[in-house]
Amino acid sequence: MSRRRFNHTESLQKRLANFAAEAREKALRLPPGPERDSELEKARRADMAQHLDEWASSPGAKPPT
Repeated sequence: MSRRRFNHTESLQKRLANFAAEAREKALRLPPGPERDSELEKARRADMAQHLDEWASSPGAKPPT
């Protein structure tokens, strides 16, 4: 069985930003409750991943010791 491979047309940063924005928009359309909280958590995690990727790919990042 072979692996499916994708050539992404957008950077990881852009994909994470789009995902976070879509999750926030979806959350705004939902009434307060667990489903809305879940969408907001997804957006928060995507933002965190975006910041971590930005930090890890910065020229000043140092590997952990």
